[in-house]
Amino acid sequence: MSELLSTVYLVRHGETAWSLTGQHTGLTDLPLTERGRANAARLGARLRALKLAKVLVSPLQRALQTCELAGLQPEAQIEPDLVEWNYGRYEGRTTAEIRALQPDWQLFRDGCPEGESPAQIGARADRVVTLLRRLPGDCLVFSSRHFLAVLAARWLEMAPANGRFFPLSTASLSVLGYNHSPTEPVIELWNDDHHLEN
Repeated sequence: MSELLSTVYLVRHGETAWSLTGQHTGLTDLPLTERGRANAARLGARLRALKLAKVLVSPLQRALQTCELAGLQPEAQIEPDLVEWNYGRYEGRTTAEIRALQPDWQLFRDGCPEGESPAQIGARADRVVTLLRRLPGDCLVFSSRHFLAVLAARWLEMAPANGRFFPLSTASLSVLGYNHSPTEPVIELWNDDHHLEN
């Protein structure tokens, strides 16, 4: 692959109390658990060798803490568009609780009442993709599960609904890049968490 083609590293934040229980955590600003903090530090050891032109981070504390514990906070820039999906009335609810009210609900197809639609989060992801493609050199992004899934779909020029195909574990590492040219975006690595404690 040409050295002129940049690589984008994606990190989902470490574990929180709600990620453990499966509650939808959009704009609720939760800290990491102790295990989440330990795994963020482990991730940092893996990221240490990267040569990065830019580090972008969601303004939510779970992403900021992951970035800090990974040792990258001094060079990080907060990017408001990296916040997690706004779940509106579904904030704090599990998928089972939501489907008790709306049995055929699918986040990536239906969005959330009083929250964001797939088109709205797709528009945010498009702004981030545009930013990433303009940056010279490799970039590292800290954000949340569902936003990063939509970001990957939009990187591949797929509809936001295709984010459902990109599950992410906490403190996982994924890599976006190109095959031969900027017209051939690819996923080079997805949801890799082999650096984490069991």
